[in-house]
Amino acid sequence: MKTVVLSAAVMAGVTYLLRMLPLTIFQKRIRNPFVRSFLAYVPYAVLAAMTIPDLFFATGSPLSALVGLAAAVALACRGKGLLTVALGAVAAVFLAERLLG
Repeated sequence: MKTVVLSAAVMAGVTYLLRMLPLTIFQKRIRNPFVRSFLAYVPYAVLAAMTIPDLFFATGSPLSALVGLAAAVALACRGKGLLTVALGAVAAVFLAERLLG
């Protein structure tokens, strides 16, 4: 039990520091357009880096995963919302799994 409490305290401290440090270090508004655009895309890049590798192991075959990824990218490029993209990718994977094997 001591290890669990210590682990939770360390995780809480790290999370707090990661959220508090930028607020204390960068008190002025960031005006550099490159830095602003870079920071705007960081959450999307991190999300993609965490999800895309696991995508290929979440389905029955890598081919159906590729079909789902293609469907998701196509829907996202057309400006569809997150729910539409997710449901479209799931439907594409389902159909690919049924048709391919």
